[in-house]
This record gives sequence, structure tokens and C-alpha cells, in this order.
Amino acid sequence: MSPLLEVENLSVAYGAIEAVRDVSFSVDAGQIVCLIGANGAGKTTTLRTISGLLRPRGGDIRFEGKSIAKAPAHAILSQGVAHCPEGRRVFARMTVEENMMLGAYTRKDESGVRTDLNRVYELFPVLGERRTQKAGLFSGGEQQMLAIGRAMMSRPRLLMLDEPSMGLSPIMTQLIFDTIKELQQQGTTILLVEQNALAALALADRGYVVDLGATTLEGPGNELLADERVRAAYLGQS
Repeated sequence: MSPLLEVENLSVAYGAIEAVRDVSFSVDAGQIVCLIGANGAGKTTTLRTISGLLRPRGGDIRFEGKSIAKAPAHAILSQGVAHCPEGRRVFARMTVEENMMLGAYTRKDESGVRTDLNRVYELFPVLGERRTQKAGLFSGGEQQMLAIGRAMMSRPRLLMLDEPSMGLSPIMTQLIFDTIKELQQQGTTILLVEQNALAALALADRGYVVDLGATTLEGPGNELLADERVRAAYLGQS
């Protein structure tokens, strides 16, 4: 069976600056796959390119065996790829429910949208309790819940999460990671970019190390956790 997502020899540039030069990895349906690496390694650029916000200079991106490297962002979303960006990017002056409904803007099945809205409120009860409040009044952790919930409203087959624990307390970080595991158990495939390498690798079925715009190591999450090179470079251990 082919992977759900395949990224092959991806290169991406901002003008003359090459941000990604040789990234390759795959994500099987039902997996949690994480990308780890230092700041500036090219992880966020990779996600933005997969979701159609950037155009690759070389390589290919295939979803369900078909290239999406040149597809516009809205078409990639409609195929089942949702992107929860770094920094959450919620609309502060809009209510929780208005933010959530924006995540479903490509859908026409009103009953299905309502079902998924209720599903998100079950996953994050605080969102349901405060659905009429402005998102700008929420804490960072609550905004992260909202950002994930908004992405889930497109009913994605692949959910890409960029730094979901950034700036969160340890308790909130654990809640977010527990939620990611629950989403996997409910059938959502996850591609995770995360600075908290220890938590990400402990959660992931498979991990890839991105260094200077290229994938340099790969393996099951638990094996990368035990790899001396990973422990020294990303876990602060030797």
C-alpha cells in the first residue's frame, strides 16, 4: 500500500535563499509522524509547501499517490490536507464558533459540519462552553485548541500541526499531546512539527530529523529517542 503522503527530494527557496534543499519522508495512513530539528532547519517551510502556500523549486509532493506540488492551497485542503500553522493564527475579533466555521468553508454538507462542530466541542469542552466569546480573550492554550479544532472542521485525512506546544505551560502541553493521540485513535493521520523533541518522538510512530534543509535521520520514534546523535543534538543529553 502506498503512503498517504510522500515528499521526495523537496527543495524550496525564498528568492536566492534556499530554505529546503533535500527533504524526503513519507506518512502512512493512521500514523503520527514528526519532523524535528533546530530553528531554521526548514520544517515550517516544508509544511507550508505541502499545504500549497509556497511553491517547490524541485522535488515532488504526492497525496494518495497523486502529485499536489503545483496545486493551489484550496484544492489541497479540499483533498483532505489541513494545516494548523505555527502561532495559531486565530481571528481574535471573531467568536469561537465563527473561527470554527471558517475551517469548514469548503464544505457544503451542513449536517456533517454540525456533527463535526459538536465533535470538536466534545474534544475541547472549553470551546463549547465559550463558543460565543471572542477568540482574542482566550489564553494561548485555549487558542491552540481553537486552531486545532478549526483545522478539524475541514474533516482532514491528514492534519499538519506546526509547533502546537509553543509557549504553553507543561500542563497545557500535555493536554495538547493527549489530544493529538486521541485524534489519531479517531482515525486522523498526523504530521507534527515540534520543538519539544522528547514529547514528539515519544508520541510518534515515526520521526525524521531535518537539518539545514535536508532530512538526515529517520526511524521509529522510540529508536530516534535512543539514538545518541539525537539525544546530544535535540534532547540536551549525551
